Amino acid sequence: MSNPVAKILFFIAEDWFVCSHWLPLIRGAKNAGYDVVVVTNVQKHGHEIMQLGIKVIPLNIARRSVNPLAALITIKALISIYLTERPTLSHHVALKPMLLGSIAAMVARVPHRINWVAGMGWLFIANGLKAAILQKTVKKLLSVFLVPSRVIVENVDDQSIMLGLGIKPADISIVRGAGVDTRTFSPKVPPLSPIKIVLPARMLWDKGVSEFVSAARRLKSDGVNALFILIGGCDNGNPASIPEIQLKGWEQDGIVEWWGRREDMPQVLQAAHIVCLPSYREGLPKALLEAASCGKPIVTTDVPGCREVVQHGYNGLLVAARDSEGLAHAMRQLIASESMRERMGKAGRELVLQEFSEEHIVDNVLKIYKHLLNA
Repeated sequence: MSNPVAKILFFIAEDWFVCSHWLPLIRGAKNAGYDVVVVTNVQKHGHEIMQLGIKVIPLNIARRSVNPLAALITIKALISIYLTERPTLSHHVALKPMLLGSIAAMVARVPHRINWVAGMGWLFIANGLKAAILQKTVKKLLSVFLVPSRVIVENVDDQSIMLGLGIKPADISIVRGAGVDTRTFSPKVPPLSPIKIVLPARMLWDKGVSEFVSAARRLKSDGVNALFILIGGCDNGNPASIPEIQLKGWEQDGIVEWWGRREDMPQVLQAAHIVCLPSYREGLPKALLEAASCGKPIVTTDVPGCREVVQHGYNGLLVAARDSEGLAHAMRQLIASESMRERMGKAGRELVLQEFSEEHIVDNVLKIYKHLLNA
């Protein structure tokens, strides 16, 4: 009798996040012969997942909520799903699914568990007493429920946090992001003018949007002729979401343009001259990988995740977080020098081809699956 097909269940909070980051891995797992199920909050993108022949199970998860009762309701629903589906391996992505999914998987006795740390989230950036209490609580819960699992991190800073929680070094793997489609995100020379600087991200305060606007205001007041463009939608499920009225106010002031969420990001990036992400903290930002793959020089912050993509002076410039003056200075340098933009753009493209292609990333993760399931 042949061995039964191993089933992998992905628990990812939002269907748009499944489609923006994880479809190559999900497709790769299915092509490798695994039975694949995705549990997610289905809104507008469920059909894109199902088109791959993947079973999708809707689960509404309130990412913004810190209500223990809501968490218990989600855990109960997950336990029911896990007991019904009986996955061989459950793969949880990002902080809240990691915690809730791990508890449910433990109760349902899922044989193998992977928790992917896609950044530590707003909670580990926020200040104040409430955030400090929540941080301490979440770390304690993670130290209990992540220990009997394989943990994937995207940078060495998050690896250190996991080690501090008591995860064994042998149970931590570093996988540098979700990978990028280097064929779709390919270089193209933009028109000479006007110079376009884009910030591609969800419109969250901790993405450094306010600092980008302040830097743009400073440069425009100095007579710099360039367009500063925000690319991304609001994320009302995130506590750090910027109100739409604020974004429209900045636009009405003539400082930036806000284009909202775009489905044509390869073309948007190809038409840009510089890509900027002044984030406070990341796992490993796919937006920067896509920008580098398109051969764009990058201005970003010297923080976990971002410095994994950008080597200062090689394929971009690193500045301190929350420093709009330093950000303006770095953007001014690249605006003024076409040769610097060209040199850094070429270097970024080579870096992505060597280390960050989705084929490379998917192959690494499939090796982790195989090792766990054959152990």
